[in-house]
Amino acid sequence: MTQVEPRDLPRHELIGLSVRVTQHSNPFNVSISGRVVDETRNTLIIRHDSKDKRVEKQTGTFLFDLNGRSVEVEGRVIQGRPEDRVKRKIKRNW
Repeated sequence: MTQVEPRDLPRHELIGLSVRVTQHSNPFNVSISGRVVDETRNTLIIRHDSKDKRVEKQTGTFLFDLNGRSVEVEGRVIQGRPEDRVKRKIKRNW
């Protein structure tokens, strides 16, 4: 399996990655953490305490764990169908 670089995360498969919700418009979603078990165009489904929680991407900020490195991503960057996100060009600010 290839290593995912932080700059490539918005175009990478998110299922199976460890994630924590750091900010969200719904305060009940903040601090949900676990593994991404599924993904739709607008939501991430995170297994948290043996329950699946559906969290909206658009209004959240997520902290993903990539091989010991933490990468924070705004939800609007990862919004979209997974198969379309791979093709999307991303503006880089660095």
